Amino acid sequence: MKSVSILIPTLNAERLLTFCLESIANQDYPSDLVEIIIADAGSTDRTLEIARRYTDKIYSNTLKTGEAGKAIALQHAGGEIVALIDSDNVLPQTDWLRRMIEPFDDAEIVVTEPIEFTYRREDGYISRYAALMGMNDPLCLFLGNYDRYSLLTGKWTEMPVVTEDRGGFLKVTLDRARPPTIGANGFLVRRAALASCSVQDYFFDIDVVYELLQQGKSKFAKVKIGIVHVFSDRLGTFIRKQLRRVEDYNFYSQSGLRKYPWKSMSRARLAKFILYSVVIFPLLVQSLCGFRKRRDAAWFFHPVICWITLVLYGYGTLRGLFIAKPADRMKWRQ
Repeated sequence: MKSVSILIPTLNAERLLTFCLESIANQDYPSDLVEIIIADAGSTDRTLEIARRYTDKIYSNTLKTGEAGKAIALQHAGGEIVALIDSDNVLPQTDWLRRMIEPFDDAEIVVTEPIEFTYRREDGYISRYAALMGMNDPLCLFLGNYDRYSLLTGKWTEMPVVTEDRGGFLKVTLDRARPPTIGANGFLVRRAALASCSVQDYFFDIDVVYELLQQGKSKFAKVKIGIVHVFSDRLGTFIRKQLRRVEDYNFYSQSGLRKYPWKSMSRARLAKFILYSVVIFPLLVQSLCGFRKRRDAAWFFHPVICWITLVLYGYGTLRGLFIAKPADRMKWRQ
């Protein structure tokens, strides 16, 4: 059985961290083969107190961002497999880790990832919406660039992939030029494969996937299992996360650190997103289609989330033309 290093960046994550770490501790995988490595960005709440109950491998992340935290944790990883699990993730069943590692018995496979977000009725309406949609960013729906099963489309991605069903997982061959946004919330990768990637101060997960593909490492596994992502339980948190996403991208892209070819995405699909968000009615139709498949009022957050995303991305993009800096994390709370 393979040894595993679980990398968790944290910043004021006391509200969710116990659920995350407890779900890891409850795995039926041999505990002596699992190490939990936490990179903390200066938490002022009980995050570190909680973390010490589960691991003594805790390191300081002075650069603050989650991507910097992953890079720091990776420096201390000794496992054959590296697992990226965020503090707002929960492993939904005790055999999760074992099932996620099984595909690595195939020597061609370099990455595994859950095929869906686990839907839980008890979660907040924004997290339920994200689980139903299979994505945290509605723009990805219109770009067709997502990596979790969407109840709305009945697909886990619309990017070009070649799929082979292996029973417990799909063995997929990704397109070198247009990979899905694989790389977070339960992303597992061979540590040896990362040695050839340019992970220095920051571990941008989707950029690492893109680098692996450029090196000819195109065999991935989508495991037929889910992972819980408590994305947001308040509208204000969602707004901060979306604005943080665009501000960080602008800054690190202009700094020459980003590699994933976002600018090659379809302009027609982007225009469709803008049109639908302005007109609203087509978004209501999509909400109704989703509601017919699973009756949850969270579907009707779809027009709101699209409109907010359009405004925030538009504002962030224009602001980035004049002022490019990473999002402020001084008052961040999970």
